[in-house]
Amino acid sequence: MQQLKILNNKEIKDIYKIIEKQWEAKIKLDCGFLSNNKNRIFIISKELSRIEISRLKLNSIGMYLCETDRQGMRLSIEGSQIVGPAAKRNTIELSDEEARKWLKGEDFEKECKGCNGFIIIKHGKDFMGTGKYSNGKILNYVGKSRRISSQS
Repeated sequence: MQQLKILNNKEIKDIYKIIEKQWEAKIKLDCGFLSNNKNRIFIISKELSRIEISRLKLNSIGMYLCETDRQGMRLSIEGSQIVGPAAKRNTIELSDEEARKWLKGEDFEKECKGCNGFIIIKHGKDFMGTGKYSNGKILNYVGKSRRISSQS
């Protein structure tokens, strides 16, 4: 069973610093932050963060925001929708064809000047998650359960 931990103010500030460094996005969320033993960060309403969750048997709670590891921070699709509108760098706009490829879970080549590491994927007004940009290629992290079929 996963162990969820409520993050303290310093840990939350560290998350904001990573977001600001990677995407030059200044955001402030009015919520509580939790982490699990797989370095996944979830956000919950502040009222819920006052409950003694260590005494409850929970697999997860709240909305999955991101995952952190030695490579950096990878936002979930919902996390990209929260950070994306404030992001000033490491974002890329996809064409209709590229967006279809993205939703099918495909990696593809595309130039992104000044981009490195995890980038926010955008199509029109929609934020579609994050990919890893390296040497002109975008690696897709859309989960299998969230992809559209190849026949679409």
